[in-house]
Amino acid sequence: MAEEKYIPRLKKHYRDALVKEMTDAFGYTNPMQIPKLTKIVVNMGIGDAVGDSKKIGAACGDLAAITGQKPQVTKAKTSIANFKLREGMPIGAKVTLRRDRMYEFLDRLVMVALPRVRDFRGLSATSFDGSGNYSLGLKEQIVFPEIDYDQVDTIRGMNVVICTTAKTDHEARELLRGFNLPFPKPKTDKGQA
Repeated sequence: MAEEKYIPRLKKHYRDALVKEMTDAFGYTNPMQIPKLTKIVVNMGIGDAVGDSKKIGAACGDLAAITGQKPQVTKAKTSIANFKLREGMPIGAKVTLRRDRMYEFLDRLVMVALPRVRDFRGLSATSFDGSGNYSLGLKEQIVFPEIDYDQVDTIRGMNVVICTTAKTDHEARELLRGFNLPFPKPKTDKGQA
């Protein structure tokens, strides 16, 4: 008997329940019209790496622990004398998650990290870009349980961009709400396209 392949919880939820809910809500006639997640990009800017290059290694280690994937170091594109920045200097790290790792990260973000954020009152419903992509910022990397608070040298923030195939922000909001992202309840969504 063949061993059953592991499927992330949110991916299974998308296939089993969310596809039908979205089809009923928006009246899609073709399965390819149904919005889905394409990728999640996690970016960490390390401005203090200009003075100390060891900070890049620590940030990359944190990002690798959080995402389960080796980060790519981003470098400065131009020189800025006021910031003592030269072209090609490492100033950040990013990870692009796709497929199963993307669903696993989103699950941990929603179920573990966001509830641990201090004074959290839900996500902003206005952080969409007009093309169905959503951005959010975290002020501390220590909200993820993979980070050991005692080993952290500096508290760093990170940006998380969730990319979808949705054509409108309203469709993307409903898709992400289906993944349990804590958006405020809409007063009236009738006027939105």
